[in-house]
Amino acid sequence: MTASAVGPNFGAVGGSGQMRAIAGALLTYGLIVAVLMLVVSATTWALASGSGAWHTAQKAKTGCFVAIGGAVLTGAALTWANWLLNLGAHL
Repeated sequence: MTASAVGPNFGAVGGSGQMRAIAGALLTYGLIVAVLMLVVSATTWALASGSGAWHTAQKAKTGCFVAIGGAVLTGAALTWANWLLNLGAHL
């Protein structure tokens, strides 16, 4: 048996195509929510900094960093899963 023949058989699971579609939709929604939260947090940060509300500006800055982290993690999830599948095929 060759190394390229070893790997997960996604066709063996019923509804695997639907699972991929659902996962893709969840990743899309996750990225959309993260970007919207980044826009809201950045706007709040700018307005709060301009008006002198330093406590609100600090919370909005934390919201920006959390939104960026969420977008990075959501965007990297598919790449990480593909890397693991490729790694498993080489073992």
